[in-house]
Amino acid sequence: MISGIIFVIRSGLRWRDAPREYGPHKTVYNRFVRWSRLGVFNKIFAELARKGGAPKRLRIDATHLKAHRTAASLLKKGLFPDVSGA
Repeated sequence: MISGIIFVIRSGLRWRDAPREYGPHKTVYNRFVRWSRLGVFNKIFAELARKGGAPKRLRIDATHLKAHRTAASLLKKGLFPDVSGA
């Protein structure tokens, strides 16, 4: 399930375009929404960052991505609780 979520997000696909190997696209999407609201991804990333220790080098990434027009509604739905208050 995590692989399916990561695949869709990294490739910028619509959920329905996810390969069938990850299961039904609706299930992958619903799991992403549920875990986002529960803060599961924030906990995973925080733990990975904690285990990694202090970085030896820092990099600045100047990547520019254009968000889909519906991306703004994700904040309203509470899918990114850490940024929602900003």
